Amino acid sequence: MRIDEILSKKRTLSFEVFPPKKGAEEKEALLSTIEKLKTLRPDFISVTYGAGGANAREATEISGCIKKMGVEPLAHITGGPSSKSDIDRVLGELKKLGVENVLALRGDRPVEYEAEYCKYFPHATDLISYIGDDMCIGAACYPEGHIECQTLYDDIVNLKKKQDCGASFLITQIFYDNSYYYRLLHEAGKMGVTVPIIPGIMPLISAKNINRIKSMCGSAIPLDFRNMIESYSSNPTVMREIGLNYAVYQIIDLIAKGAPGVHLYIMNRAETATEIFGRLKNVFNELF
Repeated sequence: MRIDEILSKKRTLSFEVFPPKKGAEEKEALLSTIEKLKTLRPDFISVTYGAGGANAREATEISGCIKKMGVEPLAHITGGPSSKSDIDRVLGELKKLGVENVLALRGDRPVEYEAEYCKYFPHATDLISYIGDDMCIGAACYPEGHIECQTLYDDIVNLKKKQDCGASFLITQIFYDNSYYYRLLHEAGKMGVTVPIIPGIMPLISAKNINRIKSMCGSAIPLDFRNMIESYSSNPTVMREIGLNYAVYQIIDLIAKGAPGVHLYIMNRAETATEIFGRLKNVFNELF
């Protein structure tokens, strides 16, 4: 089923996983994770892959497995390193597997990538236009603005172009201050963006991930949350509890203020999704 059709009827609960880098054992572990996620009744599970197209074939295979399990997959597809024939091949494989939904991304250039990047699809909009109507297309957006854009206005202009080119829903990059998400909704709405914007949440359950998150996407950590992290960063058990509770707070606030769904970046950890679901079971049962 197309994700835009699901969103027209209800709020969505979704998760993101990434394919294994090594062998059959890691693949089996991921499939076990997906089986556990299935018990939480997600509307879809997205499958990403590495920078520069690493693990792209494995991601396509995992998307097909998710479909066979009875959950809608959202397959990431990256334009940056891809030729038109590459995209045609991936789309053909996905269609054979019954996958109807893709998240169209430009993709970040890997640090040591030496070949020409973004030759055929320099922007996500180019990829979205190329895919056309054959798939339900989602795209990414950035509550705090894309790091390559000078202003938030410039970024939202690009966001409107994604909608105009065929994106029927958007999923945000991670954020920890919900006010940025609400600002994005307000400014995008003024620009004419009408498609659902699903907030993406990644529980910050380890203090060592702060610098990685800031370098990856520039997400600001609110002062109160940062103070908690700094006070308990040396206690992994307490730090995990703080991170889970903060994610729960974010989700409740987002749902209460009308978010069209919640997308959880769980880093292939089913237990993280299960714990959050357990704390929000009544909320999810009522609204999802």
